[in-house]
Amino acid sequence: MIERPTSPLGPTLETERLFLRPPTLEDFPRWADFMSDPETTRFIGGVQSKHEVWRGIASVAGMWALHGEGMFSLIEKATGQWMGRIGPLHPYDWPGREVGWSLHRDATGKGYAVEAAAATMDYAFDVLDWPDVIHCIDPDNLASEKVAERLGSTNRGLGAMPPPFQHHPVNLWGQTREQWRVNRERL
Repeated sequence: MIERPTSPLGPTLETERLFLRPPTLEDFPRWADFMSDPETTRFIGGVQSKHEVWRGIASVAGMWALHGEGMFSLIEKATGQWMGRIGPLHPYDWPGREVGWSLHRDATGKGYAVEAAAATMDYAFDVLDWPDVIHCIDPDNLASEKVAERLGSTNRGLGAMPPPFQHHPVNLWGQTREQWRVNRERL
């Protein structure tokens, strides 16, 4: 097992198998590999060049610096490897306060999304004091819908995304803090 990783931008959360911390530049190689895969990027805007990925990491780090929230990097305890990213985030003009997730291809099917999302939702409700959480999910992204369902979120219908994502259809899944208290007990 690796030593608990940290970031100067925010907290490190810990689950049974993962550390969640704001991104650092050491995440760049795996993040770039993840964003070069057409399958894993199919529902999050598509493949990106290494230049775009670097700017994306910088943008997420900026969210942490400006708002005290943003995507966490998922670090596998057993290997120290970057496995994906997960909210809490609330970009300008977003349809709500989101806990969203995207995992590297070799991290899927292991339950990491639910494990990390549960810790992130605890953080959003208990630390950030959010009253409600959404998940913006492409209607064809059945795997993410299953994660949302396991968390106890329900489909609230179509949502409108801000530019430049306004042409990407999403369903807004979500739940309130009170609903999460009940749903968290069964996870």
